[in-house]
Order: sequence, then structure tokens, then C-alpha cells
Amino acid sequence: MKLTIIGGGIAGLSAAYYAKKNAADAQVTLIETANRWGGKITTDRVAFDSIPNHLRDDGQFIIEGGPDTFLATKPWGVALCKELGLGERLQGTNPNKKNTYVLNKGRLLPLPDGLAMMIPTNVQAILKSRLVSWFGKARMGLDFLLPAKNVNPDGTGAGGDESLGAFVSRRLGREAYENLIEPLMSGIYAGDGDQLSLASTFPYLRDLEIKYGSLARGALQMRAQSNGKAVQGSRSAFLTPTTGLAEIVEALIEHLSSHNVDLRLNTHAIRITRNLQLETWNVELDTQTLESDSLILATPAYISGGLLASFDPELASALQSIPYASTATVSLAYRLSDIPRELDGYGYVIPRREGRKALACTWTSTKFPHRAPDGYALIRVFVGRAGQDFPWDENKLLELAKEEVKLTSGITAEPILSRVFLWDKAMPQYNLGHPDILKRIDAALEKYPGLALAGNGYRGIGIPDCIHSGEEAVKRVCKLEGLKV
Repeated sequence: MKLTIIGGGIAGLSAAYYAKKNAADAQVTLIETANRWGGKITTDRVAFDSIPNHLRDDGQFIIEGGPDTFLATKPWGVALCKELGLGERLQGTNPNKKNTYVLNKGRLLPLPDGLAMMIPTNVQAILKSRLVSWFGKARMGLDFLLPAKNVNPDGTGAGGDESLGAFVSRRLGREAYENLIEPLMSGIYAGDGDQLSLASTFPYLRDLEIKYGSLARGALQMRAQSNGKAVQGSRSAFLTPTTGLAEIVEALIEHLSSHNVDLRLNTHAIRITRNLQLETWNVELDTQTLESDSLILATPAYISGGLLASFDPELASALQSIPYASTATVSLAYRLSDIPRELDGYGYVIPRREGRKALACTWTSTKFPHRAPDGYALIRVFVGRAGQDFPWDENKLLELAKEEVKLTSGITAEPILSRVFLWDKAMPQYNLGHPDILKRIDAALEKYPGLALAGNGYRGIGIPDCIHSGEEAVKRVCKLEGLKV
């Protein structure tokens, strides 16, 4: 079998890995437009002695440009790391300083304890919290009394799909949504909760409403069933390799190279056509045309749509209807002595209603102490929300990040090190109507058993989701060849 995979991010790399794992004789070609592998996973390792005017040489800064960790509760990330020999290198978040804050009217207020699946379950913690007024707290209590809306978990039924903002506001009240849930959600999707589809983002919330008649009651029950145990075999709900997520990419490339995968960087796919007579796929590149039995597109949905437009405009239209938001991350390194307040937690999230350009700030060296040398701090500012413009310029983004940490943490010193990463149209938005778009895409793909899609544009945006999507894509296209995956 000849298999071509377009897109060298974690989804495409995982697809190539699982293709060779389960079909060793397959001729796999993986192509990527950029000059490096990994897509949004990029790690900058800065040795301490490479920073001007510093004499010490005993450490390095681990700076992530995109995601900085992955969720251990979704098993596909941990499983792949173990298969690649990285299991012992996975580090959890700092268990000693777990505070998370929410910016509220310019102040950092602690997120109340007892949040289970984003839902408050600790009544005493909520009563003590200053993030929600007494009226808002009383409104949250109505969740125990309000009946469930007659809508199925997949968004069908009376009323259809519902936005995340509308759903949480209906159950817990608008104040709880804006001050508690929205900033947490934005940190995941960089989206507008009043537009995001509940069925496509947090379907378990609908499940709790239907099964238990109350979000809080359901979350309490789920928490009791888990007995507060961490993920089996894991020390933390969030994990990352010691020297950054790039370790996963590096291990995959080493593995694929040793298993004769044809790896091509700086390679542009221009058009895809279908040879109906031979039932093969032709991928037109800059200098040649690749012919393959099966094809996996692990590119953003709008890129995949453009490649497929020449032979299936309907499928292309569905793919290109998925919106994307642009984002950026800015990492700043400081001496601890230049920071007025203790960085006593993982950082803080910023509600949309605050009107800030930033949406979150991670105190990276507290969350993962091994990412900065002793005596120094690493801070990362996230910028970019759906529907919000921000300066698409590295210097302006750097100034924005410095202003953010000055306003909130009182830091006026110049950083000894900074890194800016810009991600154009990087975050897919699972807005209302997303389940219907997926149905249209799936129906169109039925005509092409040798074609599959992978990546974060469809059924999950995290690293484990992308890995799983690559594996599922291989299962789909290999089925044509009678292979068992």
C-alpha cells in the first residue's frame, strides 16, 4: 500500500507512526510545507550561558511556543509516549503550588476549590469566593431545582444544539458563567462561549443535566465515583516531557526515519485529484505528482478544503466552513528578585468582560519548576480570542505582554529573555452548527474509503485528540487494504 499523509503536525506524525506500526510494508510518504516538524508543537530550549551578560551555565529555559502540556485523562498521549520510550520522562504539574486565579476588576482572586469538570461542587468554597456576588451564588443554587431541558446529548431534539454560554447561564446563572466558566473555557478554545457548540465542546455537561437533573449533583456523583484518584499510572492530570513537548516530535521523527518513512519538509501540496480508473490519489507537488492508494489530510480544515476543491466542492465547502481564530504566546523570563509578588500558583485566566487583550497568563516556572533555572521565573502570556483583534506584530505583542504582567503582577523590570510565537488561524472554533458540519463531512467521505482527515479541526483540539485522530485515520484508510489496525 502506498499512503501519502499531508501535514507534519502531531496528527500527521501520529498517522505515519500508526501506519508503519500496523502495516510495516506500507510505503508511507509524509509531507510538510514548513521547514520543521511538529506543527503547533515547538519548544525553544535556551541554555542559561547563551543569555548575554550572564555568567552562570547551570540550567536552561524550556519555552513552549504552542501547547505546553497534554491531558493525561485522555489515554492516547500517554500511550504514544510510552511506546516511544518517553514514559519515564513525563513530568506532572507542581503539586505544592496549585493555585489558579481569575482576574476580576483588575484583582487576582483565587478560583474556588472543588471545581469538577469546570462545575463548582464545593458549596463552602463558593460561598467564600469573591468572584460571584451573593445574588449570583443564590442563582447558582437553583441548579439543584431547575428541570432538565428536553434536548438529547448530541444536540438534537427540542431546541437543538445550545451554546456553551446559554447552557451554563441557564443552569448556573450568567454571573457564574462570565466570572467562573467563561475564562476557563477561553483558556482551552480561545473562543466565544456564546457561539461555541455545547455538543461539540463539553457534551458531558448535557449528560449531567439529563442523567442527574443538575450539573452540581452530577459532578459531585462523578467525583465520588472517582474517589479523588489521579489518572491511573500518572502523577498528575497534565503531563509533559522533561525538556518540552518537542521530545515527542523528535522521538516520532527518529522512529519514522528508522522505519523508512519518506519524510519531506518544505514540500507544498498544490492540488489533489482522483484517478477513478485506478482508484488512486494524485497529489500534485511543486516538482512532481505523487500517486498513492490512500490519502490522509492532517492539515487545518480550510487547507484540506482547498486541496479537495477540484473534485468535491461540497466536501471542500463543508471543510472551509469551520472558522479558526488566530492566537499568540509571549514568554518572558525574569529574575525572581525583579518580581514583586510571589508566583504561588499556575497563573490566572482573564474573563472576556475584563476587556484585556490577553486571555490568560501562566506562571510557567511554578507550574513546571524544571523549566527555568533556580532564581529565575518564566511567565507566558496568551493573546487572541475569537472575534477579538490584536496586533499581528511581534514587537507590539511583546509590549502587550509586558504591560499585562506590569498591570497584574507589578513587574516593571525588563525581561532578560523573551520569545514571541504567532499562530495565524490556528484554533478551530466548534461553533453552533459544528455537529452538522461534521455530518456533512462524514457523508461526503463515504464516497472515498481511501481518504481520511486528521487534526484538531473536528472532534478535539488537544494533543491526545490529535494523536487519536491520526490513529483513527489510519484505521479508515487501511480498511480498504484489508489491514487490521
